Amino acid sequence: MIRKLLTLCTLALAFAATAHADTYPSKPIRMIVPFPPGGGTDILSRLVANKLTETSKWTVVPDNRGGAGGTLGISEAVRAAPTGYEMVMGQKDNLAVAPWLYKKLSYDPTKDLVPVAHVGYTPVIIVTRTESKFKTLADVVNAARANPDAITYGSPGNGTTIHLAGEVFKNAADIKIRHVPYKGSNPAMMDVLAGNVDLMVSSVPSAMAQIKAGKLRPLAVTSLRRSSSLPDVPTVAELGYKGFDVSTWYGLFMPAGTPKDIVAKVNTEVNKLLATQSMKDAIIEQGVEPQAMTPEQFGALLKNDYTKSKAVVESSGATIE
Repeated sequence: MIRKLLTLCTLALAFAATAHADTYPSKPIRMIVPFPPGGGTDILSRLVANKLTETSKWTVVPDNRGGAGGTLGISEAVRAAPTGYEMVMGQKDNLAVAPWLYKKLSYDPTKDLVPVAHVGYTPVIIVTRTESKFKTLADVVNAARANPDAITYGSPGNGTTIHLAGEVFKNAADIKIRHVPYKGSNPAMMDVLAGNVDLMVSSVPSAMAQIKAGKLRPLAVTSLRRSSSLPDVPTVAELGYKGFDVSTWYGLFMPAGTPKDIVAKVNTEVNKLLATQSMKDAIIEQGVEPQAMTPEQFGALLKNDYTKSKAVVESSGATIE
């Protein structure tokens, strides 16, 4: 009798979960954007939210929750109810790198979140304003060796892959340049354009508009391959730093415990969106390489980068209180 009751309860729960997925979503979905408006993550998040709303007829609402290199927004997503109505646009910065940079972090990305849908990846780019005396990356290196710590570079904040890319390049080039962290890409961009900092290390999406406008000069991208959005910009590896490769990825996550069928449903819709030529073109235009994955593939990517990032952070010597 007890066995029969347990079987009936299990079937009832399975039926309820399926029924929930069949009616999902029945209300707006909140997409937490863990950076301020105007940066690369914000641009990409709004593009995905708007297109997903358009193609699936769902209502996806971006909500900027910036601060602490994106970790505050991630923490808010971790605390959210696992109902499928809260998700976050996470990236390598705040999920695979930040746990090794911050001495105290309120989440474990491999346990507290569920990978839902990978969106794309992008190299980091080193830029300066067009009026700058630095015409090439070699100019920066030579000047830094002549005057250690005299050159400054801005980033969207401590604990990001972008910050780490700057530190890794400093070590690779054996130079000393000063890091100036900002609360997001937009204020860092304003200061490099104004000449208040010499360089900016940025995601390609954050810098793309100003590069196209002729206000920023790209010096190098940090991936092994050139960006399809900026094919004329050399890689750091090409410029004499063999094997140099620092890039970041973007993807959607939900709180741990979110029903698997809801995760699968969102993954299917995002992957269908990424398969359309209009979405591919829109993402590439922002400097991101679109790439669809299953939740399992995305989870494997996160775990692999999480493990690898420990050694990279330790070798860079970067830490955040």
